[in-house]
Amino acid sequence: MTRKHNPAPVPSIAEPRPFLLRAVRRFVREACRCPGVLRVALVGSLTTDKPVPKDADMLVLISDGTDLTPLARAGRRLKGRAQSINLGADIFLAGDGGRYIGRICRFRECHLRVACRAQHCGRRNHLNDDLHIVTLSSDLIAAPAVELWPQIIRHRDLPRDVEELLLAR
Repeated sequence: MTRKHNPAPVPSIAEPRPFLLRAVRRFVREACRCPGVLRVALVGSLTTDKPVPKDADMLVLISDGTDLTPLARAGRRLKGRAQSINLGADIFLAGDGGRYIGRICRFRECHLRVACRAQHCGRRNHLNDDLHIVTLSSDLIAAPAVELWPQIIRHRDLPRDVEELLLAR
């Protein structure tokens, strides 16, 4: 007996916004359960009307000394979903004082690598402190386009799909 395999529908690379926004929604559900996470926000091109954003950019405010392991796991899942349609994702981190500290590392385990651009690789697990390459302004950290957790706060007008897929639920 042969079974027909019906693969899951492949998301459209030509129209990635709904797929990325659903992936962001899943990330927020996971991130808000991580100990030490104080706030989760959406920043970047998904907060604009850009039809094909290159990635999903998240801003996560964490308390000092937070173990980044569970958040890194959630971040890798978001990145994997985005990569399935040839796009990316970044999880930017700020301390509870509102200072940018880096991004979640894309690697599961810390090993010195040529591809690692962290200034202090391995000093803090899962932290890519490549501040010489990427930094976020204190204004963006204080008022990102939209805060998604612990409460929804819009700091500017958002595209209709963001309202429908992220904020209406």
